[in-house]
Amino acid sequence: MIDNLKDFDEEIPKWDIALAALAREDFEKCGRNLTLADFKRQAAQHAIRFDDIMVTLFELCIQGEWQYQDAEGRDRAITRDEVDNLYVGGRLADKDVADYTGSWYPLK
Repeated sequence: MIDNLKDFDEEIPKWDIALAALAREDFEKCGRNLTLADFKRQAAQHAIRFDDIMVTLFELCIQGEWQYQDAEGRDRAITRDEVDNLYVGGRLADKDVADYTGSWYPLK
């Protein structure tokens, strides 16, 4: 157990590492970029909230770990302000992410 957090110098990820691992595993298994349909399937299959998966993916993009491509296949940055503006009702709903018709892939 950590007695003194001031001495703890490991960086704590800004995303859910288990959900990030699940997304990477699915990416490797599918052999292609992942879509909203893939993340909805993961949520149903593993009894995980869809918005938790999306928050993780958005954060991975913001931190330069993953990349989002629009529906035309162009890489597009996802910004903190963009993600913050999606949270109109507290949790992300299908309608909040409906415009993300492209796909995601890991960079690292």
